[in-house]
Amino acid sequence: MSLTSSLAAARSPDEAAVMTIVESVGTMADRGEFEALEQLYAPEIALDYTSLAGGEPEVISNTALMMRWAGVLPGFDRTRHALSDLSVSLAGNEATATAKVVADHWLGAMHWQVSGRYAYRLARDGERWRITHHRFVLDGEQGSRDIFGPAIAAAKNRPVAYLARQQARAVVMDFLQGLEQKDMARVNGVWAEDAVQDMPYSPAGFPKRVTGRQALIEFYAGWPANSGKAVFTEGIRFYPTLDPALVIAEFKGAVDVIPTGRHYAQNYIALWHVEGGKVTLYREYFEPGAFAHAFGLAGGTP
Repeated sequence: MSLTSSLAAARSPDEAAVMTIVESVGTMADRGEFEALEQLYAPEIALDYTSLAGGEPEVISNTALMMRWAGVLPGFDRTRHALSDLSVSLAGNEATATAKVVADHWLGAMHWQVSGRYAYRLARDGERWRITHHRFVLDGEQGSRDIFGPAIAAAKNRPVAYLARQQARAVVMDFLQGLEQKDMARVNGVWAEDAVQDMPYSPAGFPKRVTGRQALIEFYAGWPANSGKAVFTEGIRFYPTLDPALVIAEFKGAVDVIPTGRHYAQNYIALWHVEGGKVTLYREYFEPGAFAHAFGLAGGTP
C-alpha cells in the first residue's frame, strides 16, 4: 500500500498516523517543542546526514538527537521546514516514508536554505508509531553555512528548557551511576558548595539532613567499603517539571550491605535541584524500616 501526492490524503488510520509524524518533525523542530519531538522517535535511531555533513551514518538515542538539535535550532531567529510529495508505505508493523523538504534558516541578515529528501523508517511501538531510521539526502543549498557559528553561540547563550532539563538529569545520572560504580570522584563532583541532602524519613540513628559540600563528601566517604553490588539507575523514571532545574525521579535501590551481610531493597522518590551543573538540593523519600534493617540500625523491619 502506498500513497504519493503533494497534498497527500491518508487512506487508513495507520497511514494517517505515519504521515502526521513525518509532517510533525519539521513543525516541532521549528517551534522548539523538543520534548514532544523526542516522543516521535524510537529510543535508538539510525541517523544519516552524510550527504550534508560528511562522516558516517550513526546510531544515536532520541535524547541525544534532541540535545543536538536543541543546541543549534533555537539560535536562529526563525526556521521553516516545508514538506511536499509525502509518500507512505505500510507493511504490518513497519512503515517507510519519503518527502521532499526545503528548510530555511534566518539569523539577522543571514539566510541559509537547504533542499533535499527525507527517508524514514518507522515501527509500531504498542499503539504508537515511532521513527527508527532518519536519512536526509541533499539536493542543493543557497546562502552560507557560516550562519551556524552565530546560531550555535546564540543557542548556548539562551539554552532552551529542554536542554537545561536534560543537562540537569545528566547530573543526577552521574551521581547515581557514581554510586553504582563506587566512583567517588563522580559522586563528589556533583555537589555545589552549599548543597543540602534531605532525608525526611531517615530512621533513628541516621541523619535527616547533611549540609555543605565537604560534609556530603564525608557522608559518602564510607560507601565503597560498605557497599557491594549496587543498582540505582535500572528502570529509573523521570517526571517532567515546569522548572528545568528541578528533577523528580522514581527509582529502585538494590545494594549488598557488606558490614551486615544483608541485601537492601528500596523504592525511592527523589528530587534534585541543579544549578550551573551542580546539585544544590537532594531530597529523597524512602521506607525507613527496610533501610534500618539492611544497615543494622534500631527499628529495622526485614
